[in-house]
Amino acid sequence: MTLKKSLLIGCGSYLPQRIVTNDELSKTVDTSDEWITKRTGIKQRHIAADGETTSDLAVNAGRDALTRAGMTVDDIDLIIVATTTPDDTFPSTATKVQAKLGMEHGAAFDIQAVCAGFIYALATADNFIKAGQARAVLVIGAETFSRILDWEDRTTCVLFGDGAGAIVLRAAEGDETESNFGVMSTHLHSDGRHRDVLYVDGGPSSSQTVGHVRMAGQEVFRHAVSKLSGVIDEALSANGLDSSTVDWLIPHQANSRIIKSMAQKMKLPEEKVVSTIDRHANTSAASVPLALTEAVIDGRVKNGDLVLFEAIGGGLVWGAGLVRIGAP
Repeated sequence: MTLKKSLLIGCGSYLPQRIVTNDELSKTVDTSDEWITKRTGIKQRHIAADGETTSDLAVNAGRDALTRAGMTVDDIDLIIVATTTPDDTFPSTATKVQAKLGMEHGAAFDIQAVCAGFIYALATADNFIKAGQARAVLVIGAETFSRILDWEDRTTCVLFGDGAGAIVLRAAEGDETESNFGVMSTHLHSDGRHRDVLYVDGGPSSSQTVGHVRMAGQEVFRHAVSKLSGVIDEALSANGLDSSTVDWLIPHQANSRIIKSMAQKMKLPEEKVVSTIDRHANTSAASVPLALTEAVIDGRVKNGDLVLFEAIGGGLVWGAGLVRIGAP
C-alpha cells in the first residue's frame, strides 16, 4: 500500500487582547523588566480575559487557519487540539471546538504533551492521513497557561502566556504525491524519569485540584539543549539532509537562550530563525503554530520553504518535524 502524503496548506492564530508587560508584572512580583529580559528574552505576554477559555482561543485560531487554507469545516475529517489547559476535565476541548465550529461529522480529540503538544499533534494528524483515515485535519495548539500559574512565583509566572495557533493538513492529490512538498518526517520522544524538572502540582486523581506550574529552570535548560540538539540531528539524518538545506527553524518559544543555542547548533543565521518569545512568551502547545503563522503572514515563510519545527515540554517529552510548506 502506498502511503498518502500530508500537505500543510494553511495556518492561523489568535492572541487574547490583554497584554501584560514585564513592567506591569514588576508591580506585583519581585522582578523587573531587566531581570526577565536578560534571562528569557520575554518583554510581554497575552493573557486571556475573564471567561475566555482555551476552546475560545482554539476556535478563533482554527477559523483563521481554515480561511487561509481556503477550506471550511465541511472539508475537515478530524480536529486535534494540543493543550495542557483544557476547558474541562472532560469532555475534550477538541469536541467543544468541533461544536463551536458547527462541525457535526468526523472526530475530535485532545493531545496532552505540554509544550511539545503541537509536534505530537502534527505527527498524529500526519499518520491519520498516511493511513487513509482522514483526508483533511485541523490541528490546533491552544493554551490558557495563565490559569495554572502561581502569580507569586517569579521563576515561573513571568515565563508563560496565552494564545492559540492552528494548521490545516490535507492529503496530497494526484501529481502532488510525487512532489517534495508536505510533512517529510516527525520524531517523538519522552522520558518520564524527568517528571520532577517541570510539572504541575495537582490533578483530578492526585490532589483533586488544578495545581500550579513548578519548574527546576537550570535542569530544564540543560535537558532542552541536549535533547533538542539530538532530535534535530535525527530529523535531518532521516531525510538525508544537513542544516544548510533548511530555510527556517521555527522552535518552541521557551527561552531566547535555548533558541539561540539551537540556531548555533544548526549553523543557521539569526535571520533564518523565527522568534516571537519577546511578544508572546511561552504559550506551550500554541507557540510553534503561532510563530509559523506570524512568519507566513509577514512574508518570511513562503510556499515551498523547508521548515524545521522542534519543541520540548514537561514529561519530559520532545520532538521535531520537517515540513515543506504549502502545495505545488
